[in-house]
Amino acid sequence: MAREILSGEPLCAVNLTLAYGKRVIQRNLTFSVRRGSVFAVMGGSGCGKSTVMKAMIGLLRPTAGMVLVNGEDYWGAAEERRNDIGRRFGVMFQSGALWSSMTVAENVALPLQMFTGLNSGSIETLVRLKLSLVGMAGAGDRFPSELSGGMRRRAGIARALALDPDILLLDEPSAGLDPITSKRLDDVILELRDGLGATIMVVSHELPSLLAVCDDGVFLDAETHTAIAHGAPRALREECDHPMVHAFMTRERPEPHPENNHGRQ
Repeated sequence: MAREILSGEPLCAVNLTLAYGKRVIQRNLTFSVRRGSVFAVMGGSGCGKSTVMKAMIGLLRPTAGMVLVNGEDYWGAAEERRNDIGRRFGVMFQSGALWSSMTVAENVALPLQMFTGLNSGSIETLVRLKLSLVGMAGAGDRFPSELSGGMRRRAGIARALALDPDILLLDEPSAGLDPITSKRLDDVILELRDGLGATIMVVSHELPSLLAVCDDGVFLDAETHTAIAHGAPRALREECDHPMVHAFMTRERPEPHPENNHGRQ
């Protein structure tokens, strides 16, 4: 897929190869996250999902390829420009990653204090708004240790929304949550997409949530170190005949596939 075709989308990977030293994690990844969609980076444990997210948000330089943010080559830009581009991202890391010594409101306020010149009254108003968007109105005075796992994730999303990002990236948002809490978090993600038109990339291996919220996606394979399928999770479940993808989507034991005999490290 040519760069000029992808450049109209808010976030794209073009022939991306990622490695730690000589150990290749993923190679030749090309995909685009459509504006106003929820895009899934999916696959089994150890396939490199979180590594892909690190490259997309500026925490890991690719070995080869490009990350395009609104058509601009992120890793080809100077450091100061990368810092500017990076503020277009809102990121929720695993388990929310809140500062334990700060209240929920203080956690959400932190990006506004660091990167804007807003006065305290304006910041307080915005914090209340962001918390209300994720169903956390009234919880601002609580500390992370006083929250349930699902509430910590939602507070993490509120903080990720603080600077009105172009793109929201969520790393394993529903991992380890019970079904009811996970469903509530899925509803928050759908409300952000449908109510705000948010563009969201979700890194996850939680099948129920992937099927519930994602419009498109890429399926990574740990054996071949590349993407073996592209498409919405529901479509992949119904139509993809690759045994690894089929097994993941249906929770059945996979049959051997010729591709898995190639590209082993």
